[in-house]
Amino acid sequence: MKLIRRLALILIAFTIITGCATVKHSPPGTATTIVLTRHGDRDMFSDALNATGLQRAQALVEAVSGLNITAIYHPDLNRNKQTAQPLAQHLGITPQVVNSQPNMDQLTPQFLNQYAGQTIIWIGNKHNLQRIYSILGAEGAAPTSYGDLYIVNVRASGAPEVIKKRYGP
Repeated sequence: MKLIRRLALILIAFTIITGCATVKHSPPGTATTIVLTRHGDRDMFSDALNATGLQRAQALVEAVSGLNITAIYHPDLNRNKQTAQPLAQHLGITPQVVNSQPNMDQLTPQFLNQYAGQTIIWIGNKHNLQRIYSILGAEGAAPTSYGDLYIVNVRASGAPEVIKKRYGP
């Protein structure tokens, strides 16, 4: 009897834990696209982009042309701001800046609901890119290398479609 009770408790705990890791979807009847990329290149221990990073930030404009981006988001770090600046200027969009350690568990559903049926870009850092990629239910490695550009099409159900590209020098 104790064994059955223990197994039941373990099963309940497992259900609760895995339930918290639910994949997020776009609202019914919509598909939302979230473009994920890491900030441009920088030198070790510097928060500013190096020359290659500045070139990559300029190349981002061409890399996402035709995607009809309606919002730009990034953490409040200089390297992310510098990466977003050329795209924001080109599109005439004011980037939405979040704290330097964003809670992607809260932001991801916000992106999907607030921008349902639209396309946004998240210019992130290794850790938050890995987290949002996981929350969206995408498979494989997240876009954590300089120049990675993943276009994640999130539907109302099922796995997201991911188009993996590279850009910049």
